[in-house]
Parts: sequence; structure tokens; C-alpha cells
Amino acid sequence: MTTSASPSIAVPTTWLTLDRIAVAYGARTVVQDLSLALPRGRIGCLLGPSGCGKTTVLRAVAGFEPLRAGEIRLDGDIVSQPGQGVPPERRRIGMVFQDHALFPHLTVAQNVGFGIRGVADASTRIHRMLETVGLAHAAARYPHELSGGQQQRVALARALAPQPRLLLLDEPFANLDVELRERLGAELRGLLADADMTALLVTHDQHEAFAIADEIGVMHEGRIQQWDSAYQLYHRPANRFVADFVGQGAFITGHVSAPHELQLELGQVHSAEPLATGPVDVLLRPDDVVHDDASPITAEVITKAFRGAEFLYTLRLASGATVLSLVPSHHNHAIGERIGIRLELDHVVTFVR
Repeated sequence: MTTSASPSIAVPTTWLTLDRIAVAYGARTVVQDLSLALPRGRIGCLLGPSGCGKTTVLRAVAGFEPLRAGEIRLDGDIVSQPGQGVPPERRRIGMVFQDHALFPHLTVAQNVGFGIRGVADASTRIHRMLETVGLAHAAARYPHELSGGQQQRVALARALAPQPRLLLLDEPFANLDVELRERLGAELRGLLADADMTALLVTHDQHEAFAIADEIGVMHEGRIQQWDSAYQLYHRPANRFVADFVGQGAFITGHVSAPHELQLELGQVHSAEPLATGPVDVLLRPDDVVHDDASPITAEVITKAFRGAEFLYTLRLASGATVLSLVPSHHNHAIGERIGIRLELDHVVTFVR
């Protein structure tokens, strides 16, 4: 795992390396001491709330923002360091924006070929890219004749046509509806895998990040809090911010009674890893709290959200603390009803109070 506090990185097998970079606008530093290493053919993602600096990092990689500190390397070549950098047009980096940025007066084929005008095999590349994104039939159409999803595919084909060394995607599905985002996310992952393309995505949508990216960096206040797989971010968050930002969950108070034993209102829990002694906050995900009519421990249903196959219940414990629980939707409990629950923890995540 690479985080912002890691030592300088010099890994020859990585394709994109950001080594302790800092970016500032005037006197205000918006990205600081940030490092990551992305192997060739992998999809990385910067995930975080608005204003955390993720788009600034993307712009620095593209060459649009100068570095105040650190360096950026692409395929072993230094492309940015303080006071100097390779111009954006010479970095061979493709970009896809959330507003598509298609030329309205050009056809689909002309948009795709815009960056490869004068290249000997331009026509072949254009046709191949349109076939790849499933739009060969629309080559002569104009952007306003396409749906939002089709326009996004054209933007992707245009970015890939020059055969870039790296693809950058800035909130590429932000203007699309949820169902279309999910479908295009899956298609994008397949397209990039087929092209053996290394890509860096920026988004505030964790579902999008989880669906597309191999490695995700959760950002907060200009720093990467944790660079890891989606599974690790969800189940083994590095700190409270990551735990709160990624996925749903609740914290309840616990007390470590022995190095591997934790006492909670919901019962005693054994931890495979040793725990810090004293009072702790324990992270419980909705899938950790299981509905069980036979359990002696009960909780009051205070809210419910129908999700088709499941309900997401918010439950109040006897102490007043609340937890979340995912329950199959044929268990349709009323608000105010008390239901039996038990813990089913594969591992324990705690933070010292």
C-alpha cells in the first residue's frame, strides 16, 4: 500500500509514479506530499469529496499544473518537477472529460480523428476505434444526434485513437444517469483491458470507483489517506476518514478486555489480530449486523430503505447507539418494531478513542 506518508518511490515496473508531489495556487497548497505508483495496464482512481485536490492531481499529471515539489514519472521518464516539465502535447496522454468536449460541427468520425490528422493510418484507426466502442454505424452523425452515453463513447474513442501512453478520466460519467453510469463503467473497464491501457480516473462516486478501478486512492485535504484495492478500503480502512467515506457503516463503543478480546453491547468479539487496550470505536458495516429472530439481543427499527432484494435498516440499540443492517426484503419489519440481531464479523476494525 502506498500512502502520502510513504518514502520516495522508485519502482521500475510502474508506469505512472507520483513522488511526493505538491501543487499550489498562489500561497494556497492544494496537494501536498502525495505519492502513488500505478503499474502498466492497471486502472487507478483518485476518490474523494469535492475540493480534496483530486482533479488538481489529474491536471498536474496532464501537464496543466506545475509542481511546487516532487516529481511525476511516466514510463520511467520524468515529465514534471519544480520549474520544468514536458509540455502537455508531448506527453502522449489522452483525456476524457465529464462534458465530453466534442466538436459540435464535426461528425463522429471527424471527432475521433481530430488528434491523428495527417497520420498515415488515420482512417484505419478511426474505423477500428468506432468498432471498439460500438459506434461504427454512427460515423457520419453529429454529436447532437447521439445520446449522452454514445457521446461519452465517442470521447473515449477520440482519446484512445492517438495511442496514448496514459489515459486520464475526469468524472467521465458525472452527467449520466445511474443505470447508464454502471453499464458504461463496465464497458470502459473491458475496453481499457483489451487495449492494455494504463488509466487514472477521478471521481467522487465510490460505486463508480469500485466498478472500474484496480487500485483506489482515497483523498482528503490534498493527501492520499489510503491507496489500496476496493476490498481493503472497505474492510480494512487505514483511518476514520476512509472508514466514514467508503461504504456505509456505524461506530459503536467497545472495550478491549484482552489483547484479542473485545466487549461490545452486542456481545464479546474475538479478534485474530491483537488490539490496543482500552476504549475503542468499532466499525460495523451493514453486512456485519445479521437479522436473527432467535437472538436474545434486539434492536428497534428507526428507519428503513427498500433496495429491491434487501432492506437497509437503521437500528437503535438499548444504549441509544445505532447500527445498520442489510436484511432480505421478505423480512418487512415496521418502524418501531424490535428485531433480533447478532454480529457476524470476519475481522475487527477499531480506532482508539
